[in-house]
Amino acid sequence: MKQKNIIVRFDWAMKYILRDKANFDVLEGFLSALLDDDKIKILNILESEGTPSDDTEKFNRVDLLVEDSKHRKIIIEIQNTHESDYLERLLFGTSKVIVENQNLGKNFRNISKVISISILYFNLGKGDDYLYYGTTEFKGINTGNPLIVQQKVETTEHFTPKYFFTEKRIFPEYYLIKVEKYQNIVKRKIDEWIYAIKNQEVKPEFKSRNIDKAAKKLSEISMDKATRKRYEKFLINMAADRDVMETAKEKGREEGMKKGMEKGREEGMEKGMEKGREEEKIQTVIKGLKKGYSIEIISELTGLSKQQIDEINQPQPLKKGL
Repeated sequence: MKQKNIIVRFDWAMKYILRDKANFDVLEGFLSALLDDDKIKILNILESEGTPSDDTEKFNRVDLLVEDSKHRKIIIEIQNTHESDYLERLLFGTSKVIVENQNLGKNFRNISKVISISILYFNLGKGDDYLYYGTTEFKGINTGNPLIVQQKVETTEHFTPKYFFTEKRIFPEYYLIKVEKYQNIVKRKIDEWIYAIKNQEVKPEFKSRNIDKAAKKLSEISMDKATRKRYEKFLINMAADRDVMETAKEKGREEGMKKGMEKGREEGMEKGMEKGREEEKIQTVIKGLKKGYSIEIISELTGLSKQQIDEINQPQPLKKGL
């Protein structure tokens, strides 16, 4: 019986291992499977805002910006907790990469092509799939048919025309991988990688490009003592983050319902329950803010607007006579 190839979490690997040029082949394999392009070659890792190396950094988000041999900018991002404005941030991120890589006065013909890849450990929106793709397309209002804009491409190959025409695809492309939705059924190459990302395991029968190298390079067993200690700290932080938010939510529910029920005895059960729900949200906001969680996460958890959360966070004026 073959031993399982256990690997570390992909976000931790992106933060500490895959930035090394010697490990680009792992990223190339993942991107080749997702984009269905076996010729992908990573040139370098570009600067990215979301990649702090401090061990005390919360691991809610890790991202990596790479450039391939076609000079496409590819953003690979892993998000562990829900963010209410996630799609807006995706749009901002791709737009920022385009603008920052477009020199003033440079011909727009050479504008950067950006591909955004999100690996999500939370449920974003309503949908019955685990892998989504999106881009900007133009369709006829009357016919519904797409508008195809072509570009002329020069070629230096022998025995072929000096140029050919291909569809112009300049807009950012987005891939959303909802890890928890994946049912561990392998149908295509990218499924092998999603299986590994979800289960931290590479099966012996997996054949996707470089996935065998991923199993070897990301092996938890091969860690030295210092690296293993840092990885264990990462896992503890991840578990603690989840526990803190769940505890805050449960505690807020208990305290809120208690106060609401006491008030309900005077005003009636229906009003009491409503008050309890309000108190639950208030307590969750207070405890979440004390723990340092963002307003976006608390808003998603409670359903309150940012303005309502700000109002709860404001100090209450003292009553006269006190």
